[in-house]
Amino acid sequence: MEYTQTANEKSTVKLTLSFTEEEWKNAIAQAYKKTRGKYTVPGFRKGKAPQPVLENYYGKGVFYEEAFNALYSEHYFAVLEKEKENFTAVGEPELSVESMEEGKGVVLSAIVPVKPEVTIEKYTGLKIRKFEYNVSDEDVEKEALKLASSDVKTVEVTDRAAKLGDIANIDFSGVADGEKFAGGTAEDYDLELGSGSFIPGFEEGVVGMKTGESKDIDVTFPENYQADNLRGKAAVFTVKLNKLTERQYPELTDEYVKAHAGVETAEQYKKNVRERLERNAASRGRDETEGSILAEISKYTTVEIPDAMISSETDRIVNDFSYRLMYQGIKMDDYLKYIGSTMEEFRKQYATEAHRRVLCQLIVEKIVKAENIKAEPAEIDAKVEEQAKSVEKSAEEYKKNMDPRQLEYIANDIVVTKLFDFLQANNEMYVGAAE
Repeated sequence: MEYTQTANEKSTVKLTLSFTEEEWKNAIAQAYKKTRGKYTVPGFRKGKAPQPVLENYYGKGVFYEEAFNALYSEHYFAVLEKEKENFTAVGEPELSVESMEEGKGVVLSAIVPVKPEVTIEKYTGLKIRKFEYNVSDEDVEKEALKLASSDVKTVEVTDRAAKLGDIANIDFSGVADGEKFAGGTAEDYDLELGSGSFIPGFEEGVVGMKTGESKDIDVTFPENYQADNLRGKAAVFTVKLNKLTERQYPELTDEYVKAHAGVETAEQYKKNVRERLERNAASRGRDETEGSILAEISKYTTVEIPDAMISSETDRIVNDFSYRLMYQGIKMDDYLKYIGSTMEEFRKQYATEAHRRVLCQLIVEKIVKAENIKAEPAEIDAKVEEQAKSVEKSAEEYKKNMDPRQLEYIANDIVVTKLFDFLQANNEMYVGAAE
């Protein structure tokens, strides 16, 4: 077998695999041996008819497909291994028969989606927004009350208008561009005002309503909304407030927190809550800052991403969503019926997000390689020791039982952390509204 590889459009490579007449005949003979048991011919026991008899009875091409598959399986992945320094396949190839002539063998072609070349005009010297979040006393009090959630009483409110923190039972129906849209209509929906469950402006619009009141709430979907067809669009929700309730919590005394949280005093409990919220706030700020950095660098990035990479990332997004539904006892098919959507339509909603994720990963890989950022053995050992201490084991004992993939994860985490430390140090970071 001989092969050639040539660059193709949209980050694909064309592999041309040429097989001699002898190789092709051998492949057909192997296909005959493998599949002859499926065929019957009058006068022969099943699987016992000679190859020429089967070809004459079923047609000369009866074994071609199996022979093609055998040649592909035997040689395609070997070619990928030989060419790994030149390209990386990122999806299944598009296979075809280029030529097949008597006495000249067969030529197969494979259009292979490959990891694309990435060009970044610049990734330092940029002005990029940094996100920081503070934890207020109100945040601490609200979070601390969750300890008493099992003892909370829900009381109907009839003498005032809705306010943040209330649970509003509502009917709503949304319209964008004069038409209803999937997921925009519901009845008897319990919404905690201020939870951020709905798009900006919706919950705020319910605040001030009284039981039995109806009103139209004007909102605009965020530019990064998950559904592509609604991004940035204005919409009107007709909302009716059916019922209003509020939660009444018991007082968090020293005795209560000692019994329910194992902490001696309410003061110590709230201190622990604040520390946890501050860790979460720092993590959120870090994640959003990293997203901000990559979003800015992407403006200076040129890359042609193959459809296979977008499709694979969409698979991951949909699978993650499906798993979350499963934990809630909901099947994906039932969810799609509920929102009135098909899987194809549902996948399309995440195409832009999948593209963003793939682009960000390609940017990260490009800069890591360009700056030669690596995880040093001492850094990996330090992380392993840190994890070992958290489970009260020695580093040696902990590392001995580690899955090799866990070490890879640790190394990758170190590399990514060093990358964003580098990017923050080499760009002008500012805190505040986008400029």
